[in-house]
Amino acid sequence: MFNKTKLLLLSAALLVVLAACGGNDEADNGETGDTNDKEPIEMGQINWAENIAVTNMWKVLLEDRGYEVDLINLDMGPTMTALANDELDISLEIWLPVQDQHYLEQYQDDIDFSEATWYDNAKVGLVVPEYMEDVNSIEDLNEHAEEFDHQITGFDQGAGTMEVAEEMIEEYELELELVPSSEPAMIAAIDDAVSNEEPIVAPLWNPHSIFAEHDLKYLDDPKESFGGVEKIHHATRHDFEEDYPEFSEWLKNWKMDDEEIGELMAYVEDAEEPIDGAREWIDENEELINEWIN
Repeated sequence: MFNKTKLLLLSAALLVVLAACGGNDEADNGETGDTNDKEPIEMGQINWAENIAVTNMWKVLLEDRGYEVDLINLDMGPTMTALANDELDISLEIWLPVQDQHYLEQYQDDIDFSEATWYDNAKVGLVVPEYMEDVNSIEDLNEHAEEFDHQITGFDQGAGTMEVAEEMIEEYELELELVPSSEPAMIAAIDDAVSNEEPIVAPLWNPHSIFAEHDLKYLDDPKESFGGVEKIHHATRHDFEEDYPEFSEWLKNWKMDDEEIGELMAYVEDAEEPIDGAREWIDENEELINEWIN
C-alpha cells in the first residue's frame, strides 16, 4: 500500500514538473498575450507604392513573431469608414496636418489617430517634368492650360491629396480639370509623357520612387494649398491598443528616413512578389528593425 501511494505521489509531481516546463518553453519562445486567441490583424492596404511597401514589411515582421495578418485592399475613403465601423484594425498611412485633415475632422471621435509618426519629411504638390522650363509655379498653369489639354492627371478619387487638389483648383481659379484614375495609371501616364517629352502635370508626393526614375519638379505653391512638410501617422479602430499592446508599442518606435523608405520601396517594386522584396529588405536591415522591436 505504501509503495502504491508513493508511486501515485511521484506521478503527480512529475506532471507538475512537466507542466511547468511547458510554460517555460512558451515564455522562452517570446509569445505574449497579443497573439493568444486573437483573430488575424486586418491591415488596410492602399494601392500606393509606399503603402504597399510598408504594409508588406509589417506583415513579414508580425508573422515572424507569431501574429496573423490579412492585408485588405481599400481606397482611402472606405478605409476610414471600415476603421470607424470596427471592420478594419489599422491603416498605416494618414498624412497630416493637411492632406487627410478632413478625415481627421470627420472621424476623430470614431477612430484613434496616432500622435506618433513614422515619416516626418513628406511633401505633396503638383509636379511637371523638368524639361517644362516655362512652368515653375501653379500660377503658370493657366497660361499653358492648352498644352495640358486642360487636365491635371490624378489618381485615386477620395484620396486626401485629391481632395486638396480640387480645392487648389478653385483657390487658383485654374482652367484645368482634375481627372481621377489610380496611382499605377497616373504613373504610367507620367512615364509615357516623359518618354515622349510631352507636357503633363500631376499631384505627387515624397516618398515616391518615381523621383528616382524621372527628372520631375514641384511647382511653387504661393498660396500653400498643399501645406508645407507633412508627417505620416497611423490610425486604428477603437480598443486596438488594448487588444495589441505589443504591436502598438512597436508602432510608436517605428521611424524611417528618406533613404530607408526609398530603399524598401525599391526592394518591393523589384521583387516578383511584394512580400519577397519586403522580406529581403528586412533581412538586410536587422539593426534598424531592432530599434523598433525590442
